Amino acid sequence: MQACDHSLTPAPMAMNDRQFYRNGPDHLQGEVADFVHLRRRFDFRSIEIGRWVTRAERETAAAHFYNALCDLMLILRGPEPLISLRGTLSLQYGIGGRPGVSAHYSPATRCFSLAKNAGPGSIAHEWFHAFDHYMAGKALLGVTGATLASQAWLNNARTVPHPLNELLFACFEAVLLSEDGTRPSPQFDASARIDEQQGVLYFSRPEELCARAFEAFVQDAVIKNGFLVKGTRATREAKLGLYPQGTQRARCNAAFGRYFSTLGRALMLQQTPAD
Repeated sequence: MQACDHSLTPAPMAMNDRQFYRNGPDHLQGEVADFVHLRRRFDFRSIEIGRWVTRAERETAAAHFYNALCDLMLILRGPEPLISLRGTLSLQYGIGGRPGVSAHYSPATRCFSLAKNAGPGSIAHEWFHAFDHYMAGKALLGVTGATLASQAWLNNARTVPHPLNELLFACFEAVLLSEDGTRPSPQFDASARIDEQQGVLYFSRPEELCARAFEAFVQDAVIKNGFLVKGTRATREAKLGLYPQGTQRARCNAAFGRYFSTLGRALMLQQTPAD
């Protein structure tokens, strides 16, 4: 499988040219964040910054990343190891990239990358690709390499019996299938129409459907952060139905909420020292 691209972001705009709306708590509390601080807090496997990222851009980006990932942690109700996928996930900022691609996740290197000028707002999408990949080997049997859990589940891979896995599969079902489970979901139908019009197979791929549904779940949370996620409601893509809408959106949000709150509690208990 190729890297998962997030190409729904509007035209590039330098990070210093705009402010990103957020209403979350003050995670930094007056401290200056840097990427060393970020890596230590979340235990990322590695963090790499592009050589063309200036010192001022680096400092600004570090603060935005720190707030976004702390906000994501609160939205998912989990601890730091959830964000770094137990220290297996790497982060790149301002390195490489391809024309028209604002961000991507590479299963081969377990790394998600954001372009310097166009990546902001894509974190939730790419993080879910990483999570989807991480869970493939945990929740399903016989899954190797770059396969993602959403793909394998839709292809009827054997599942690992566990209450948490059942909640995860309920998320996939809410995203990919109709409410009665007998046909594709409205989001899939809309995405397939766009793929047909453009002569590609991209928007209707299960991993892309699930990543966009996760974006909607994150954007609908009480905590808002435009650096973490944006564009799931009022954009052209949203109006075309590429994100869940109406009843399906409510189903997806409820399924993601149940899964991540339960997973978060389990991870928190693992971190609690025994008496």
